[in-house]
Amino acid sequence: MTIAPIHRTIEVAVPPERAFELFSGRMHDWWPIGHSISDDPRVAIEMAPQVGGWWGQIGENGTRAQWGKVLAWNPPGQLLLAWQINAEWQFDPALMTELELTFTPVGMNTLVTLEHRDLERFGESAEKMAEQLRNGWPGVVQAFADLANGRLECAPACSTE
Repeated sequence: MTIAPIHRTIEVAVPPERAFELFSGRMHDWWPIGHSISDDPRVAIEMAPQVGGWWGQIGENGTRAQWGKVLAWNPPGQLLLAWQINAEWQFDPALMTELELTFTPVGMNTLVTLEHRDLERFGESAEKMAEQLRNGWPGVVQAFADLANGRLECAPACSTE
């Protein structure tokens, strides 16, 4: 069984260098607060800027919940991440789908393209997970664009919801 990759594309009003930095270095400022894999309230999202680097969330009590690892770090044009979150929304080192971001200059702006692929690796849960991710990525990508375009007054992390 093959499941088509998820594609999301959005143009942001910053150059590729800034878009890459905002995506990789300030993920906590735009990633929706409800998108978490831990019961410990999230205080940070970290991504080590190197191949093999850790990627995940840090909780209020210092707990670290890994989401995956960095597979390719090529600023400002490409970031490839291992998404190692299973259908139970827990880190699974035996699972790896790929999340690729490209940052392409368009005049003074950047076209950001997200591709989440290898969804069939979710096994029996593949169709269910693909549907959840198809429904989830648009809001996540829009939150990133809102920060990049200066429309995010308060990061999702400071939301009182």
